[in-house]
Amino acid sequence: MTDNLDPSPLASELMDLSRRRAALETATVPLPPDTRIVAVSNQKGGVGKTTTTVNLAAALAHTGARVLVIDLDPQGNASTALGIEHHAKVHGTYEVLLGEEPLSSIVQVSPESLNLWCAPATINLAGAEIELVSASAREGRLKRAIEGYLGSIENKPHYILIDCPPSLGLLTINALTAANEVFVPIQAEYYALEGVTMLWDNIAMVRQYLNPRVSITGVLLTMYDYRTNLSKDVADEVRRHFPDLVFSSVIPRSVRVSEAPSFHKTVIDYDRNSVGAIAYREAALEFAERGVY
Repeated sequence: MTDNLDPSPLASELMDLSRRRAALETATVPLPPDTRIVAVSNQKGGVGKTTTTVNLAAALAHTGARVLVIDLDPQGNASTALGIEHHAKVHGTYEVLLGEEPLSSIVQVSPESLNLWCAPATINLAGAEIELVSASAREGRLKRAIEGYLGSIENKPHYILIDCPPSLGLLTINALTAANEVFVPIQAEYYALEGVTMLWDNIAMVRQYLNPRVSITGVLLTMYDYRTNLSKDVADEVRRHFPDLVFSSVIPRSVRVSEAPSFHKTVIDYDRNSVGAIAYREAALEFAERGVY
Protein backbone atom coordinates (compact mmCIF):
# COMPACT_ATOMS: atom_id res chain seq x y z
CA MET A 1 0.00 0.00 0.00
CA THR A 2 1.32 3.48 -0.89
CA ASP A 3 1.30 6.03 1.93
CA ASN A 4 -0.33 9.38 1.17
CA LEU A 5 2.50 11.52 2.42
CA ASP A 6 2.68 15.28 2.14
CA PRO A 7 5.40 16.44 -0.24
CA SER A 8 8.69 17.48 1.31
CA PRO A 9 9.45 21.20 1.72
CA LEU A 10 11.89 21.00 -1.21
CA ALA A 11 9.32 19.28 -3.42
CA SER A 12 6.71 21.87 -2.48
CA GLU A 13 9.13 24.67 -3.30
CA LEU A 14 9.94 23.17 -6.70
CA MET A 15 6.25 22.70 -7.48
CA ASP A 16 5.54 26.30 -6.54
CA LEU A 17 8.44 27.54 -8.67
CA SER A 18 7.18 25.52 -11.63
CA ARG A 19 3.68 26.95 -11.19
CA ARG A 20 4.99 30.52 -11.05
CA ARG A 21 7.18 29.97 -14.09
CA ALA A 22 4.24 28.64 -16.09
CA ALA A 23 2.07 31.58 -15.05
CA LEU A 24 4.71 34.04 -16.26
CA GLU A 25 5.01 32.32 -19.64
CA THR A 26 1.31 32.88 -20.33
CA ALA A 27 0.99 36.33 -18.75
CA THR A 28 0.17 39.36 -20.89
CA VAL A 29 2.24 42.39 -19.93
CA PRO A 30 0.50 45.71 -20.70
CA LEU A 31 2.40 48.63 -22.23
CA PRO A 32 1.87 52.18 -20.95
CA PRO A 33 0.36 54.69 -23.41
CA ASP A 34 3.03 57.25 -22.50
CA THR A 35 6.62 56.98 -21.31
CA ARG A 36 6.83 56.27 -17.59
CA ILE A 37 9.80 58.07 -16.06
CA VAL A 38 10.73 56.35 -12.81
CA ALA A 39 13.45 57.19 -10.29
CA VAL A 40 14.58 54.08 -8.40
CA SER A 41 15.76 55.49 -5.12
CA ASN A 42 16.43 54.87 -1.44
CA GLN A 43 18.66 57.04 0.75
CA LYS A 44 19.91 53.91 2.50
CA GLY A 45 22.65 52.02 0.69
CA GLY A 46 22.85 48.28 0.17
CA VAL A 47 19.12 47.73 -0.34
CA GLY A 48 19.30 46.26 -3.85
CA LYS A 49 18.52 49.53 -5.63
CA THR A 50 20.75 49.03 -8.68
CA THR A 51 19.98 45.31 -8.80
CA THR A 52 16.28 46.13 -8.84
CA THR A 53 16.71 48.80 -11.52
CA VAL A 54 18.54 46.60 -14.02
CA ASN A 55 16.48 43.46 -13.42
CA LEU A 56 13.16 45.27 -13.70
CA ALA A 57 14.45 46.90 -16.88
CA ALA A 58 15.61 43.59 -18.34
CA ALA A 59 12.40 41.78 -17.39
CA LEU A 60 10.28 44.50 -19.01
CA ALA A 61 12.48 44.54 -22.13
CA HIS A 62 12.11 40.77 -22.54
CA THR A 63 8.31 41.20 -22.60
CA GLY A 64 8.57 43.59 -25.56
CA ALA A 65 8.73 46.96 -23.82
CA ARG A 66 11.32 49.53 -24.86
CA VAL A 67 13.35 50.46 -21.77
CA LEU A 68 16.05 53.06 -21.15
CA VAL A 69 18.13 52.91 -17.96
CA ILE A 70 19.80 56.16 -16.97
CA ASP A 71 22.73 55.47 -14.66
CA LEU A 72 23.14 58.38 -12.23
CA ASP A 73 25.30 56.52 -9.71
CA PRO A 74 29.02 57.35 -10.12
CA GLN A 75 29.85 53.73 -9.27
CA GLY A 76 28.34 52.77 -12.63
CA ASN A 77 27.07 49.40 -11.41
CA ALA A 78 23.92 49.57 -13.53
CA SER A 79 26.07 50.13 -16.62
CA THR A 80 28.22 47.12 -15.68
CA ALA A 81 25.22 44.84 -15.17
CA LEU A 82 23.82 45.81 -18.56
CA GLY A 83 27.12 45.09 -20.32
CA ILE A 84 27.76 48.76 -21.18
CA GLU A 85 31.24 50.29 -21.38
CA HIS A 86 31.65 53.13 -18.91
CA HIS A 87 35.35 53.90 -18.53
CA ALA A 88 36.51 57.50 -18.14
CA LYS A 89 36.84 58.07 -21.90
CA VAL A 90 33.22 57.14 -22.59
CA HIS A 91 30.73 59.99 -22.68
CA GLY A 92 27.94 59.45 -20.19
CA THR A 93 25.47 61.13 -17.89
CA TYR A 94 28.19 63.46 -16.61
CA GLU A 95 28.47 65.17 -20.00
CA VAL A 96 24.67 65.30 -20.29
CA LEU A 97 24.24 67.04 -16.92
CA LEU A 98 26.95 69.57 -17.78
CA GLY A 99 25.24 70.30 -21.10
CA GLU A 100 28.15 69.05 -23.20
CA GLU A 101 26.22 66.20 -24.89
CA PRO A 102 22.56 65.47 -25.65
CA LEU A 103 21.16 62.33 -24.04
CA SER A 104 20.64 60.72 -27.45
CA SER A 105 24.38 60.80 -28.18
CA ILE A 106 25.42 58.74 -25.13
CA VAL A 107 22.71 56.05 -25.13
CA GLN A 108 24.03 52.55 -25.88
CA VAL A 109 22.05 49.40 -26.62
CA SER A 110 22.60 46.58 -24.12
CA PRO A 111 23.88 43.28 -25.54
CA GLU A 112 21.13 41.64 -23.48
CA SER A 113 18.23 42.90 -25.61
CA LEU A 114 17.56 45.18 -28.55
CA ASN A 115 14.77 46.69 -26.44
CA LEU A 116 17.12 47.68 -23.63
CA TRP A 117 19.30 50.82 -23.66
CA CYS A 118 21.54 52.45 -21.11
CA ALA A 119 22.91 55.95 -20.58
CA PRO A 120 26.10 55.01 -18.73
CA ALA A 121 27.71 56.60 -15.69
CA THR A 122 31.48 57.06 -15.60
CA ILE A 123 33.77 57.96 -12.73
CA ASN A 124 33.61 61.56 -13.97
CA LEU A 125 30.09 61.73 -12.54
CA ALA A 126 31.58 61.77 -9.04
CA GLY A 127 32.59 65.38 -9.59
CA ALA A 128 29.26 66.51 -10.97
CA GLU A 129 27.79 67.28 -7.55
CA ILE A 130 30.43 69.96 -6.99
CA GLU A 131 30.48 71.28 -10.55
CA LEU A 132 26.70 71.73 -10.61
CA VAL A 133 26.59 73.79 -7.42
CA SER A 134 27.20 77.05 -9.26
CA ALA A 135 25.40 76.03 -12.47
CA SER A 136 22.19 77.71 -13.56
CA ALA A 137 18.93 75.74 -13.26
CA ARG A 138 21.01 72.92 -11.81
CA GLU A 139 18.10 70.83 -10.46
CA GLY A 140 16.33 70.50 -13.82
CA ARG A 141 19.16 69.53 -16.11
CA LEU A 142 18.25 65.86 -16.39
CA LYS A 143 14.59 66.74 -16.91
CA ARG A 144 15.44 68.97 -19.87
CA ALA A 145 17.79 66.34 -21.29
CA ILE A 146 15.06 63.70 -21.15
CA GLU A 147 12.51 66.05 -22.71
CA GLY A 148 14.97 66.77 -25.53
CA TYR A 149 15.61 63.06 -26.00
CA LEU A 150 11.93 62.13 -26.15
CA GLY A 151 11.31 64.95 -28.61
CA SER A 152 14.10 63.80 -30.93
CA ILE A 153 13.22 60.11 -31.41
CA GLU A 154 10.34 58.35 -33.10
CA ASN A 155 10.04 55.12 -31.09
CA LYS A 156 9.97 56.47 -27.57
CA PRO A 157 10.79 54.14 -24.69
CA HIS A 158 7.87 52.79 -22.69
CA TYR A 159 9.96 53.14 -19.54
CA ILE A 160 12.85 55.31 -18.41
CA LEU A 161 14.34 53.98 -15.17
CA ILE A 162 16.79 56.25 -13.37
CA ASP A 163 19.25 54.54 -11.03
CA CYS A 164 19.95 57.06 -8.26
CA PRO A 165 22.95 57.19 -5.92
CA PRO A 166 22.23 56.29 -2.26
CA SER A 167 22.26 59.89 -1.05
CA LEU A 168 20.32 63.10 -1.44
CA GLY A 169 22.57 65.32 -3.50
CA LEU A 170 22.09 67.15 -6.77
CA LEU A 171 22.16 63.90 -8.75
CA THR A 172 19.20 62.45 -6.86
CA ILE A 173 17.38 65.79 -6.92
CA ASN A 174 17.81 65.87 -10.71
CA ALA A 175 16.28 62.39 -10.89
CA LEU A 176 13.33 63.33 -8.67
CA THR A 177 12.76 66.50 -10.68
CA ALA A 178 12.75 64.56 -13.97
CA ALA A 179 10.61 61.63 -12.80
CA ASN A 180 6.87 61.19 -12.49
CA GLU A 181 7.26 58.22 -10.16
CA VAL A 182 9.62 56.98 -7.48
CA PHE A 183 10.09 53.25 -6.99
CA VAL A 184 11.62 52.23 -3.66
CA PRO A 185 13.44 48.96 -2.97
CA ILE A 186 13.53 48.15 0.76
CA GLN A 187 15.81 45.51 2.21
CA ALA A 188 13.99 43.21 4.62
CA GLU A 189 16.28 44.03 7.53
CA TYR A 190 16.32 46.15 10.67
CA TYR A 191 16.18 49.96 10.12
CA ALA A 192 14.60 49.36 6.71
CA LEU A 193 12.09 52.16 7.14
CA GLU A 194 14.63 54.81 8.07
CA GLY A 195 15.80 55.40 4.50
CA VAL A 196 12.22 55.51 3.23
CA THR A 197 11.21 58.08 5.85
CA MET A 198 14.05 60.36 4.73
CA LEU A 199 13.18 59.79 1.08
CA TRP A 200 9.52 60.58 1.76
CA ASP A 201 10.48 63.94 3.32
CA ASN A 202 12.81 64.76 0.44
CA ILE A 203 10.16 63.94 -2.15
CA ALA A 204 7.77 66.26 -0.33
CA MET A 205 10.28 69.09 -0.68
CA VAL A 206 10.91 68.34 -4.36
CA ARG A 207 7.16 68.24 -4.97
CA GLN A 208 6.71 71.61 -3.28
CA TYR A 209 9.51 73.46 -5.04
CA LEU A 210 10.54 71.60 -8.21
CA ASN A 211 8.19 68.87 -9.44
CA PRO A 212 4.59 68.73 -8.18
CA ARG A 213 3.89 65.52 -10.16
CA VAL A 214 6.38 63.19 -8.49
CA SER A 215 5.27 60.63 -5.91
CA ILE A 216 6.15 57.18 -4.62
CA THR A 217 4.16 54.66 -6.63
CA GLY A 218 5.73 51.39 -5.50
CA VAL A 219 7.74 49.74 -2.73
CA LEU A 220 9.51 46.42 -3.29
CA LEU A 221 10.84 44.17 -0.53
CA THR A 222 14.29 42.83 -1.45
CA MET A 223 16.81 40.37 0.03
CA TYR A 224 13.98 38.58 1.82
CA ASP A 225 15.03 35.53 3.83
CA TYR A 226 12.10 33.18 4.32
CA ARG A 227 14.00 31.31 7.05
CA THR A 228 14.05 34.22 9.50
CA ASN A 229 11.41 35.88 11.62
CA LEU A 230 13.19 39.21 11.09
CA SER A 231 12.34 39.33 7.39
CA LYS A 232 8.71 38.54 8.13
CA ASP A 233 8.54 41.17 10.88
CA VAL A 234 10.11 43.83 8.64
CA ALA A 235 7.74 42.94 5.79
CA ASP A 236 4.73 43.23 8.12
CA GLU A 237 5.93 46.62 9.35
CA VAL A 238 6.56 47.95 5.84
CA ARG A 239 3.11 46.77 4.69
CA ARG A 240 1.54 48.43 7.72
CA HIS A 241 3.20 51.76 6.87
CA PHE A 242 2.57 51.59 3.10
CA PRO A 243 -0.45 49.31 2.63
CA ASP A 244 -1.26 50.52 -0.88
CA LEU A 245 2.30 50.84 -2.16
CA VAL A 246 4.04 47.59 -1.24
CA PHE A 247 4.20 45.03 -4.04
CA SER A 248 2.91 41.54 -3.42
CA SER A 249 6.02 40.34 -5.25
CA VAL A 250 9.00 39.80 -2.94
CA ILE A 251 12.64 39.40 -3.99
CA PRO A 252 14.38 36.64 -2.00
CA ARG A 253 18.05 36.36 -1.24
CA SER A 254 19.50 34.55 -4.23
CA VAL A 255 22.94 33.34 -5.22
CA ARG A 256 22.08 33.77 -8.90
CA VAL A 257 21.10 37.42 -8.39
CA SER A 258 24.43 38.05 -6.64
CA GLU A 259 26.46 36.22 -9.29
CA ALA A 260 24.97 37.81 -12.39
CA PRO A 261 26.73 41.24 -12.25
CA SER A 262 30.17 39.57 -12.23
CA PHE A 263 29.29 38.27 -15.71
CA HIS A 264 28.08 41.74 -16.80
CA LYS A 265 24.53 40.41 -16.94
CA THR A 266 21.22 40.78 -15.21
CA VAL A 267 19.80 37.69 -13.54
CA ILE A 268 17.10 37.68 -16.24
CA ASP A 269 19.77 36.98 -18.86
CA TYR A 270 22.03 34.93 -16.57
CA ASP A 271 19.42 32.41 -15.41
CA ARG A 272 15.85 33.45 -16.25
CA ASN A 273 14.30 30.41 -14.53
CA SER A 274 16.11 30.83 -11.22
CA VAL A 275 14.19 31.82 -8.09
CA GLY A 276 15.57 35.38 -8.17
CA ALA A 277 14.82 35.87 -11.87
CA ILE A 278 11.27 34.62 -11.49
CA ALA A 279 10.73 36.99 -8.55
CA TYR A 280 11.96 39.96 -10.60
CA ARG A 281 9.85 38.89 -13.59
CA GLU A 282 6.80 38.80 -11.31
CA ALA A 283 7.71 42.23 -9.92
CA ALA A 284 8.04 43.60 -13.46
CA LEU A 285 4.59 42.28 -14.36
CA GLU A 286 3.10 43.89 -11.24
CA PHE A 287 4.98 47.11 -11.99
CA ALA A 288 3.60 47.18 -15.54
CA GLU A 289 0.04 46.42 -14.43
CA ARG A 290 0.04 49.10 -11.74
CA GLY A 291 1.00 51.73 -14.28
CA VAL A 292 -1.84 50.92 -16.68
CA TYR A 293 -4.83 49.91 -14.60
